[in-house]
Amino acid sequence: MTIHQKTPQMLSGDQQSELQLAYGERSIGAVNWVGLKTLYMKEVRRFMKVQLQTIWAPAITTLLFLAIFTVALGRGGFQILGVPFADFIAPGLIVMAMIQNAFANSSFGLLVGKVQGTIVDYLMPPLSNAELLVAMVGAAVTRAIFVGFAVWLAMSFWPGVNVVPSHPLAFIYFGIVGSAIVALFGVLTSIWAEKFDHAAAVTNFVIAPLALLSGTFYSIDRLSPTFQAISQANPFFYIISGFRYGFLGRADSDVLTGAIILAVLLIVVAWVTYRVLVSGWKLRS
Repeated sequence: MTIHQKTPQMLSGDQQSELQLAYGERSIGAVNWVGLKTLYMKEVRRFMKVQLQTIWAPAITTLLFLAIFTVALGRGGFQILGVPFADFIAPGLIVMAMIQNAFANSSFGLLVGKVQGTIVDYLMPPLSNAELLVAMVGAAVTRAIFVGFAVWLAMSFWPGVNVVPSHPLAFIYFGIVGSAIVALFGVLTSIWAEKFDHAAAVTNFVIAPLALLSGTFYSIDRLSPTFQAISQANPFFYIISGFRYGFLGRADSDVLTGAIILAVLLIVVAWVTYRVLVSGWKLRS
């Protein structure tokens, strides 16, 4: 009589443990670190294989923004917040590239799985919903950091632009938290979207306008009270303002208030995304 043919009462303690493992009970601890690392590395290697498109192309595009605006408005001693215009927009351009690429990375993973019929590769491995979410957001933030570093490195050689950080903890916090928030929105988009056009629509009509109208190229002090209130309702405004403070020591908003708002938003969006993953909406149902 095999172990599977015996009743539980007939088995010893070791045999009962063996039977539980045979029936698929989780035996890899509270966190599947190996699986989490594997999925994270898969997502990182996916964008690194085409790094010319995913890392360097966004860096070149951002540098074109810098060149156009500094040529158009950076001459004649034009200043904002008491610093040269080129120094003002450089940090905003860096973090804008970071958040846009964080969204692009996280909104692609699950969506391409659904479109190509390989979504089972994400759902069948012994990973919890939290582990799946952490791996995908972590890979998106990693891509954002790579893009931000590439842009910063190029700007450091740009004549007339100062990108030496004055408050490193500030730009690290706002860069990582901001990228994580947008990456979570990307995961939600990849769950909701059924084709690439849906994700592109969110990029073009939500992410890009929020990024461009968040004070990247201007100070909100120059806006009317109505448009200042609209800008302050934009979470991207606090990301860019706080990141800029990390370089210039100056910001359009109260940095501590912005940090708290983003921390609360991160928790809320992470919880919502997790609950959607748990429900299996458009993934398992």
